[in-house]
Amino acid sequence: MKLRLKAVRAKSWIMNGCCPYLRLLIFLTVLPLSRTGEIYAQTTNSFYVDSIPNFRIGEVTVTGNHSDPEGSSSTPLQLLDKNSIQEINSLQVSDAVKFFSGVTVKDYGGLGGMKTVSVRGMGAQHTAVSYDGITITDCQTGQIDIGRYSLDNVDILSLNIGDGNTIFQPARMFALSGLLSIQTKYPVFKEGECFHGKVGLKAGSFGMIEPNFLLETRLNSLFDINLSAEALIYSGNYPYKLYYASDADSYTKEIRSNNNVKTYKIESNLFGHFRKGQQLEVKTYYYQSDRGLPGAVILYNPYSSEHLWDKNAFMQAHYEQNLSPKMVYQLNGKYNWSHERYLNPDYLGSTGKEDYSYTQNETYFSSSLLYNAFQKLSFAFSADGFVNRMTANLYDFVSPSRYSGLTNLSVKYVNSWMFATAGFLATGIHEKTETASAGADYKHISPAFNLSVKPFSIMDFHVRIFYKGSFRMPSFNDLYYSAIGNSSLKPENSKQLNFGLTYSHSFDEGRSQFMFSSDVYHNQITDRITAVPTKNIFIWSMMNLGKVDIKGLDLAFEATKIINKDFKLSFGLNHSYQRALDVTDPLSKVYNNQIAYMPRTSGSGRMAVETPWVKLAYSLLYSGHRYVTGQNLSENNLPGYWDHSVSAEHGFIIHGLNLNLRAEVLNLTDKNYEVVRNFPMPGRSYRFGMEVAF
Repeated sequence: MKLRLKAVRAKSWIMNGCCPYLRLLIFLTVLPLSRTGEIYAQTTNSFYVDSIPNFRIGEVTVTGNHSDPEGSSSTPLQLLDKNSIQEINSLQVSDAVKFFSGVTVKDYGGLGGMKTVSVRGMGAQHTAVSYDGITITDCQTGQIDIGRYSLDNVDILSLNIGDGNTIFQPARMFALSGLLSIQTKYPVFKEGECFHGKVGLKAGSFGMIEPNFLLETRLNSLFDINLSAEALIYSGNYPYKLYYASDADSYTKEIRSNNNVKTYKIESNLFGHFRKGQQLEVKTYYYQSDRGLPGAVILYNPYSSEHLWDKNAFMQAHYEQNLSPKMVYQLNGKYNWSHERYLNPDYLGSTGKEDYSYTQNETYFSSSLLYNAFQKLSFAFSADGFVNRMTANLYDFVSPSRYSGLTNLSVKYVNSWMFATAGFLATGIHEKTETASAGADYKHISPAFNLSVKPFSIMDFHVRIFYKGSFRMPSFNDLYYSAIGNSSLKPENSKQLNFGLTYSHSFDEGRSQFMFSSDVYHNQITDRITAVPTKNIFIWSMMNLGKVDIKGLDLAFEATKIINKDFKLSFGLNHSYQRALDVTDPLSKVYNNQIAYMPRTSGSGRMAVETPWVKLAYSLLYSGHRYVTGQNLSENNLPGYWDHSVSAEHGFIIHGLNLNLRAEVLNLTDKNYEVVRNFPMPGRSYRFGMEVAF
């Protein structure tokens, strides 16, 4: 009787209570699940094979050469596999992302500081981040802190600017200007093997310690499962130089305070492989952090006592089924919950402290269908629906809810010398609040077009061009934050135009390989959301006043040389030039000035040598000078920096166990620099790691 009552209530909600986008999504979900089909694998030109929904590039790059996906992509694509990640002395995703061209990472210092990624000057809110094929969201700020994701279990880290080659994916993956994808390792078992795992420990300077483990099990012929967990403890009391004047000799040595971090993460994955082309993946995830917030280092007062507690839990599922030899279907779902508490015990107001709590939750569903009409022509349709809600303990908080529906229709044509895709993303937004006025409903259609041409059959040379229109919705803070929010805000609109060349070559029977790419681009942002003073300089509000014009150039080069089975050399270099100008008001003091914290030039490099005894790696990061405000004055100048790191790694077998030892020196030259003004970065530090695989 209880089950029947629940079914009646669910049916009533579907027909009457939920939004039309969710009703469409539920219809698309139920219909294909009633059918089964045969396994289908489409074969086309080797450079243009449609990607698996979760973008498992690892299956393409098992040979160690991942230049082909990057070189043949119709939009700029950058990849780091697990071997490349080891070469760049990275602990968190935020560390590795800095080695992509065209990327700016705002780093507020140390392991505990927030880290956000901006692609080609568009801003962190215009970059989507996906974790195993489903996007991560933060409706409060619109920004994702990529510093909370470690690299211990990451198989592929990729950055795609524009829509990319894949058309068979959730509509949400097409929504923003760029997509940073984090793909974790997939369990692979040899014949007769049903269990393996690893246990690792990292320790380093400034009280850093990070234990982690991974267990993988084959339950039966249908299911595999893995379980991973890690913790990070970091005191963060690193030394830095506090300068008292423009004279480089006028400084004192200080110790960074309130930079302690404790984070814990546990994650499990269930993988199901069934007959008739059915696949199932279910992920559960829990993260918790307890960290001090290192304040800005102000002359004579570097003290900070603010604290932040984060909790995040989600469950997501991916289901895929081959309905017929020409039709494939996938379903994705996710429920996400997060809670944040901020404490400032030294607040000088009447309350004596600030103690705020924010809770977000999201329910998300997606349904996608791929139809291969002919060998060279395919279509994809995706429908997504999701609901975001937020509550807080702030006085008279409006407790907003956002109902979103996205549908995307894409077409792809492939032959031996051309790859072309076109798509249209339709978006509908409806907002509600418990008190006060809500943001306006919004409907929009965003087009995209990609083209890659291989003009010469005898060489791996490609010419590519893409156009993409997109937007980002105002965050809940932009719309509703007390005394600042503006519920009348419109979305920021962006246009991207890119022209690029790629060339890759393999010789000496595949033992020598290199890849080069060059992309020039022009981005425009209109209706930029900007904080402006209203009644006086102490009362500000968010307005759609900004316009940004961005022109740039990205260069990338990679090369590998296999001397013999025991010796290998690899090399990579990226360089970016960005001219990101504020073109809002010709009468403004910031007109035609470089936008804040956007360097004109930046770059990265890495080099590795593999021998039978040790693997040596060197990496560098370079950033030109930046301005900390929109006024490009000398007093607002933040100097550029070079950051060098080296590592040594050795693996061997003891009693049937694979043991790997690693040592790293970070910021080798002990450079004292800042990514964000008054938030000094650590100087020279050391890190040691040990991992046992069984």
